[in-house]
Amino acid sequence: MRKSGILLHISSLPSEYGIGKMGREAYRFADFLAETKTGLWQILPLSPTSYGDSPYQSFSAFAGNPYFIDFELLEEEGLLKKDEYTSIKWEQDKEKIDYEFLYENVYKVLRKAYSRFEITPEYRLFEMINRKWLGDYALFMSLKFRYDGKPWYKWPEELAMCDKDAIKKAKEELKDEIGFHKFIQFCFKKQWTALKTYANEKGIKIIGDIPIYVSLDSTEVWKTPELFELDEDKKPVAVAGCPPDCFALTGQLWGNPLYDWDYHKKTDFSWWISRIQNAAETYDIIRIDHFRGFAGYYCIPYGNETAEVGIWKKGPGAKLFKKAEEELGKLDIIAENLGFLTPDVQDMLDEVGYPGMKVIEFGFSDSKNDYLPHNFTDTNSYSYTGTHDNDTLVGWYKSLDKDSKKFCLDYLNVKLDTQIPEAMLRLVWSGVSDAAVAQFQDFIDADTDCRMNIPSTLSGNWTYRAHKEDFTEKLKEKILKLNTLYNRCSEPAPDEDKTNEETSDKENENGTDTDAAPQTIDERTKINEQADISCRTEK
Repeated sequence: MRKSGILLHISSLPSEYGIGKMGREAYRFADFLAETKTGLWQILPLSPTSYGDSPYQSFSAFAGNPYFIDFELLEEEGLLKKDEYTSIKWEQDKEKIDYEFLYENVYKVLRKAYSRFEITPEYRLFEMINRKWLGDYALFMSLKFRYDGKPWYKWPEELAMCDKDAIKKAKEELKDEIGFHKFIQFCFKKQWTALKTYANEKGIKIIGDIPIYVSLDSTEVWKTPELFELDEDKKPVAVAGCPPDCFALTGQLWGNPLYDWDYHKKTDFSWWISRIQNAAETYDIIRIDHFRGFAGYYCIPYGNETAEVGIWKKGPGAKLFKKAEEELGKLDIIAENLGFLTPDVQDMLDEVGYPGMKVIEFGFSDSKNDYLPHNFTDTNSYSYTGTHDNDTLVGWYKSLDKDSKKFCLDYLNVKLDTQIPEAMLRLVWSGVSDAAVAQFQDFIDADTDCRMNIPSTLSGNWTYRAHKEDFTEKLKEKILKLNTLYNRCSEPAPDEDKTNEETSDKENENGTDTDAAPQTIDERTKINEQADISCRTEK
C-alpha cells in the first residue's frame, strides 16, 4: 500500500514552554495528520540530549527526553500547580529552542512534581519492566547533577571506574535523587504511550530512529564498557566517523566509541536485541541510522582532530538483524542506506529485505543520478525530499550552482524558483516508492533558517520550532490533495469503522447523541473542562 509521512520531531511542535511537548499540540498534530490522510509521523530519537543538543548524542540508549514531558498533563494529575510552570518565561526566542534555558528550568519544575508524587502499582510495574537500564541511568544522571554536568570520565576516579564500594555508597547518598530521575522516566513513558496510542487509533504509525552509536558520555559506556572498544582506562581505542568526500574534505569526526563486535557476537547480540526491542515498543517503524555501519565501519584513531586518517573494519552484517527477528519476530525497519555505499552494504540490505531510502535533493547532478525518481526500480523504499540533515527545499535550491538550478527547473518543468517546493513534493509523492516523506518545513516553504541540522557543525542545530499559525486549512487541503492525487491516503486504524458503528449503535440504544462523541483533542478538552466544572459545582 502506498503511503505518505511528515517528518516533524517532538521538539519542533508548537509550544508555549520553549520546546515541543507530548501534550495538547502533539495530539493536535496527530489530528492534523489524520485529517490530511497522512499515515506516517516521523520523528528523531526521543533520548535525552547531551552536549550539542543532538538527539543522536544521548546520555542513554534507552531513556526518554525530560524536556518533552508536558506540564499541563502533570497538572491534571495533581502533580503541579499552574503558576509553578506558567510563571516562567519559557520563550526567549519564539523561533529557536534555547536548550541552556531549558536545562536551567525544566528540572526545577519536574522536582516540584516529584515532591507530590506517591508511588503506585503502575510505577512499580514500570520500574520492574525497565530494571535492566533504569537504575544505572538514574544513578548516572544523579552523579552528573552532583558533579555539575561533567562527563563521567571527569568524575572522581573510583566512580568513573565503577568501583563497587564507591557505587554502593553513591546509591545510598543519592537515593532520593535516583528516585527523581526514575520518576522522570515514568512520566515520559506514560505520556509517550498515551500519545502513541492516540496516534495509532487515528491510523497513524510513528517512525523513530535508532542511532547506530551511543555517546562517549553515556550510561552504557560508563557502566557497561565491555560493549565497546575501550582500553583499560575506559578510553576509546578508536572512534566513529566518515572518511573525506566532496561534501566534507576532512571527513566527519563523530567521536563515538566503537562497538566490540566480537563481544556482541559471543553474547548473541543480547544488548542490541534489548535495544531493538525497546525501539519496537516505542515506535511502530524503526529507522536504523547509518545502516552501512553494520556491514563495515570507519575507525579513526582516538585523539585525531579530523577523520582524514582511518581504516575500514567489517561489521556484524545481517547476522545481527536475523538474530533480532529470531528473538523478537518480524520487525518493521527502514535502513538508512545513504552515504558511501559498497557492494557488501547492498548485499546486506538484500539479505534482510528492509526498505532503503532515497533523498531527492541528492539527485540533481545529471539524468543518470540514482536519486532521481525515473531511475528508481524498487518500490520497497522510502523517498524523501530531504531528511533532518538536509536543507529545506527553499534553502537547498538557493544553494545550487547555476547549471544545477537550470537542470532542476527543466526536470521539474517549472519556470519560477518559487514553484520548486511544490514541484519537488509532487515529484516525491508521484514516485514509485511505497512511502513518500517530507520535512514539515518543506510544506510551508521555509528557508534555511528553519533547517534542523548541518552535519559536522556543533552549534545552532536542532532548534527549529513550528508555530500554530503554520497549520492552516489551506495547508491541510494542499497535503490532502497530494495524498489523494497520488494514491497515498492512509486508511483508518484496523476495526476503527466497525468500532465506531458499534459505539453509535450502543449510543442510539441509550438515547445519546452520536454526534456528541469527541473526535479531536480540542473537543475532548472542552468536554473534560465542562465535566471538571460540574464536579466542582457538585462539591
